[in-house]
Amino acid sequence: MAQNPSLVQLQSGLADSLKEGAIDLLANPADTAPYCTDWRGRFTGQPLAIAFPKTSAAVQETVKACSAQGIPIVTQGGNTGLSGGATPDKSASQLLLNLSKLNRIRDIDLENATITVEAGVTLEQVQQKAQEQGLLFPVDLTARGSATIGGLLATNAGGTAVIRYGNARRQCLGLEVVTASGELWSGLRGLRKDNTGYDLRDLFIGSEGTLGIITAAVLALEPAPKGLCTAWVEVENIAKAVALLQETKQQLGSLLTAFELMSPTALTPVLEYFPEQAGPLRNERILLNAHPQTTHHFVLIESSSQVSQAHAKEALEQSLAYSLEQEVALNAITAQSLAQAQSFWHLREQITMAAAEDGPQIKLDVALPISRINGFCEEMALSLQQELKGLRLSNFGHLGDGNLHFNLAAPSDWLKGLARNERHAEAKAFVDEFEPRLRRMVHDAVMARGGSISAEHGLGQLRRDEAAHYKSPVEMALMRSIKQALDPMGLFNPGKVL
Repeated sequence: MAQNPSLVQLQSGLADSLKEGAIDLLANPADTAPYCTDWRGRFTGQPLAIAFPKTSAAVQETVKACSAQGIPIVTQGGNTGLSGGATPDKSASQLLLNLSKLNRIRDIDLENATITVEAGVTLEQVQQKAQEQGLLFPVDLTARGSATIGGLLATNAGGTAVIRYGNARRQCLGLEVVTASGELWSGLRGLRKDNTGYDLRDLFIGSEGTLGIITAAVLALEPAPKGLCTAWVEVENIAKAVALLQETKQQLGSLLTAFELMSPTALTPVLEYFPEQAGPLRNERILLNAHPQTTHHFVLIESSSQVSQAHAKEALEQSLAYSLEQEVALNAITAQSLAQAQSFWHLREQITMAAAEDGPQIKLDVALPISRINGFCEEMALSLQQELKGLRLSNFGHLGDGNLHFNLAAPSDWLKGLARNERHAEAKAFVDEFEPRLRRMVHDAVMARGGSISAEHGLGQLRRDEAAHYKSPVEMALMRSIKQALDPMGLFNPGKVL
């Protein structure tokens, strides 16, 4: 069988690196298939081949070889993205550039509190390396074992600690980037202040691989807290959750590390499909109201202290005692051990997996000014029920920074009694029929309140067209001008973002 001419030309252009082992190349569809579907299973493609460079120089050589042949490049890290931004199309003409083997920790500077790592190093590896030195890398999310630093920066990932430490952008001091011409820009300066013109670092962060390929980064590390305390809190509704957030901010100040909201509809599938995750909360009053017939919501709060464990615990317990006295909170339980705190977090982190077990949903990732969240949620609860009676609103997320994972699930009556395959087929049919209309309804309401249709997951291909719908012509023109200037041939991640 004749080989694809583009693949032959690519192999010829990479001959030296392939021979030296600086790049591994997979071209057999059976070998490439595991890398070609996004984490949610929504987008699937077929690449020309997958290249695994092991050095920044090998990335440069790959870009030059692709540029010479006009071969588009889709860059991929741990393939944990939720918007299809690292998935090739079905044309078998794009090179999938997987950076997982670009995985060295180059340096750690304790006095400067920085760590320099390559793009394929996982979030968990950075966290562990920092912990070994008595420091903290505070960006955290459920996919920490697979998500890579390059991907986190390319999407400006958020996570559970944004309220205290900010997004990935805030923790990045410098970058190394391969440009569309195959040149290497080294901006690996571990500086907190550098006011010397355009901030190229911030331009590449969040660009989802459309402007350049991040190959390494200097990350800021923080002092590791001497104490952490976690509490699980029940509130009457979202308005009370917002009030609790404001009260907790006043009481804890900079000690507040995380403030996570969970609706009863988001928790119900966890309790149904992964009942063991309920752990010590199962026999507590505090989970009795975790069912769709109630408006009660749940909040996971974490405090951290640079003084002691006792200080973190005392501060959070005093804050909760006041909130209970003022009837802002209904019930609260404070973790009495690290294991119990981890069980609280496991329950929160299993929401996405339980939703996947329940069946496909309409996934939305919105941000709103915190002052407008309650009004938005109340309006949506009414209007969505009018649109489809029994629709389940699986609402959860990082209330502390205004980010909600506002997901819509098929009515439970549609799925009741069905085997897993049948349940998933029915849920998929729901998504196929209702997603365009319901997504537009929610996003219109978000934008009317000064919000964003993508808080932390990026645009990728999932939200690309919607971004063009909501952004002004001036904003879109500016974005296209930047793309044209940095990638004039349009070879970096085509069809994503723009």
